[in-house]
Amino acid sequence: MSASTIIFYVLAALVVTFGALTVFTKRIFRVAIFLLLTLIGVAGVYILMDMQFIAALQVVVYVGGIVVLIIFSIFLTSSGKDKVNPRTSLRVFSAALLAALGLIFSIYVVNTHEYIPTTQAAIDPSVHNIGIQLLSYNSFGYVFPFEVVSILLLAALIGSIVIAQKSKNQ
Repeated sequence: MSASTIIFYVLAALVVTFGALTVFTKRIFRVAIFLLLTLIGVAGVYILMDMQFIAALQVVVYVGGIVVLIIFSIFLTSSGKDKVNPRTSLRVFSAALLAALGLIFSIYVVNTHEYIPTTQAAIDPSVHNIGIQLLSYNSFGYVFPFEVVSILLLAALIGSIVIAQKSKNQ
């Protein structure tokens, strides 16, 4: 077993563990911290796959941006010690059933899909090439979708803060 294989298994175990803790923890601040650790583990897996740019995006956008905003909104709207809504057995059962059906459907789609090898040359995954495609306005450009997603994230953040604020009457 090579060192990279051992590191992968350690990172995978950490991602699965912190992901499960994110779902099953009752304190909302701990949920945000476990989500932060899960996303850092995913960035580590990207580094093992030799995708440094995607790992940097993972850390900057999700860990540095989204999770920090979630933690900020938690402290803005509550004390951070609030518990997540109690789970009823019916909700847990229905969520588990839905997850199992999703897993079965995913396995079915992967096993029945016909994979056709391509004859096109691979795109150079360098940071320079990714930057040119992100900033380009031609048919391979991603400026407009990038801006639409940023406006959507801003609207979602503002909406979540407005919904989460406690009313003044309480």
